[in-house]
Amino acid sequence: MKNKKDKIKVGISVGDLNGIGPEVILKTFQNNMMFDFCTPIVFASTKSLSYQKKLLNLKIDLHGITNVNQAFPNKLNVLNLWREPVPMDPGKPTEEIGRYAVDSFVKAVEALKSGDIDVLVTAPFNKKTIQSDVFEFPGHTDYLAQELEGKALMFMISDELKIGLVTDHLPLKYVAQQVTEDKIIDKVQTMSQSLIQDFGIEKPVIAVLGLNPHCGDGGIIGKEDDEVIRPAVKKLQEAGHLVYGPYAADSFFGSGSYQKFDAVLAMYHDQGLIPFKTLSFGKGVNYTAGLEKIRTSPDHGTAYEIAGKNLADPGSFREAVFKAIDIFKKRKEYQELTENPLETTGNDSEKRSYKR
Repeated sequence: MKNKKDKIKVGISVGDLNGIGPEVILKTFQNNMMFDFCTPIVFASTKSLSYQKKLLNLKIDLHGITNVNQAFPNKLNVLNLWREPVPMDPGKPTEEIGRYAVDSFVKAVEALKSGDIDVLVTAPFNKKTIQSDVFEFPGHTDYLAQELEGKALMFMISDELKIGLVTDHLPLKYVAQQVTEDKIIDKVQTMSQSLIQDFGIEKPVIAVLGLNPHCGDGGIIGKEDDEVIRPAVKKLQEAGHLVYGPYAADSFFGSGSYQKFDAVLAMYHDQGLIPFKTLSFGKGVNYTAGLEKIRTSPDHGTAYEIAGKNLADPGSFREAVFKAIDIFKKRKEYQELTENPLETTGNDSEKRSYKR
């Protein structure tokens, strides 16, 4: 076990207070063993979380702080961003609650950028109620892409399946024009580097899905697969990437073909998330790959229909915490090995596992 003072600081944005975010956070850290792995810091207020704790009859101590440096290793720390009572009504989306969700997220990202926290885990918020004159982003990923260095990739990950997206929160009618050769190449390169440095995969093998049914059937059902996707795959292969496709998306997962690859690149949101949530729901994690800092989140939304009823399963949120910690350690090890290639930091086989 790590020394208490060396534990990874996991910052947590509280998400929509009327959704299941507070519930899955509290349930995750009811298990005292979680404190063996990290020091959690929730960006919210003790009043708001105490209300949820009482409503759900959960047994957990909250440690209120006013500065991240005050975080205690064996407590669920709550960084008090607001003091006033918040009018919470579980299951009801409101713009007022959306403002608190944004405040929590923005302040957590500031702490991530400054190094006050090591990683960020975000509870789900409502994409409509967060919109305002000062925050006009369709989701977490877009804001993180603006605030952090790197090229963001929405990467859905589980032990069995990893799926990245070329386009994410985009209306379907705009997808085809946004699927470009350059964008596919960029996303594959980002995915490949993430698989190497964040997951320790020596030579990632990546599948690329087609855009149209049956990959266009030779141009009968669309030309993008032949004119955009195949040329991108060919250029990537010429550059040394182990990338194959395009594959028809309708049979790729049902046939088990995905099991032959380390990761899959889908062209749009539902093409990737429907199979991912079907195969990995409750165990999956949304990871924003390609950035200088690490952010994960559960694979579910606000789930208003069960909010406040003590029915939420914390499994995906707990997995998001573990994945953030694991990726942080993997990336740190990779950086140490690549910055000091002649120094012995482990056996030779361990060092080779990070080489392309």
